[in-house]
Amino acid sequence: MSFDRVLVVGAGQMGAGIAQVVAASGREVLLHDALPGAVGRGLETIERSLGKLHEKGGPDPETVLPRISAVDALTSADLMIEAIVEDPEAKKALFRSADEALPAEAVLASNTSSIPITELAAATSRPERVIGMHFFNPVPMLALVEVIRAEQTSDETAEAIVALARDLGKTPAEANDFPGFVSNRILMPFINEAAYALMEGVAEPEAIDTVARLGFAHPMGPLALADLIGLDTCVAIMDVLHDGLGNPKYAPCPLLRRYVAAGRLGRKSGRGFYEYG
Repeated sequence: MSFDRVLVVGAGQMGAGIAQVVAASGREVLLHDALPGAVGRGLETIERSLGKLHEKGGPDPETVLPRISAVDALTSADLMIEAIVEDPEAKKALFRSADEALPAEAVLASNTSSIPITELAAATSRPERVIGMHFFNPVPMLALVEVIRAEQTSDETAEAIVALARDLGKTPAEANDFPGFVSNRILMPFINEAAYALMEGVAEPEAIDTVARLGFAHPMGPLALADLIGLDTCVAIMDVLHDGLGNPKYAPCPLLRRYVAAGRLGRKSGRGFYEYG
């Protein structure tokens, strides 16, 4: 399989990062988002990111940016990488539309961090060509790509996506299709327990994060990381884990739910566990 023309759907933080690394690999990228103005903001994010990387010896923005084009609708490509909101029904609807819009031989990939790939595959007429391709934030900086096979994914599709991840300069880690896969099966309970420690008055946010950074050698504490991911996204992933595994230990901390209800979503809203300018 050859992925010379890639459609990225969703121009938010993750979608923009994915578009950037795919374009930097020399491929043509088509960037689409149904939200008005989202693609423009995504392109601005990419330009800023490329500028910072170029100062450190990264690729020339004038070489990479022309490879990215905004498109108003789903269009023909060799590969679609979906990076929209973490909502099962929204993703299924998109996969049904992409199944109709893209050539029969195209691969449909999802950047979901927790939603079952098997369910997304079942929404299409090409389940053997559906796969999970979970990047990590910030995409241009972090090397990992979690590759998740649906029950229906063919060996050919999985091998091609693993090879693509390596060609993008990433390290693929293959996982089976269980709720949360590997990364969030481990990460989200860690974040959730940190939220409980805060809620129960064990320590303040700065102290909790300092323990993780200096005691566990983590580059970022769990509460700061939750703010970066988005507290609403954390709750959505915990709900998938809780529903899919049926274990009460995966239920979101009440403090997380309260913050989300109050609009404290993290960096993107200006306030989560911390306040941002």
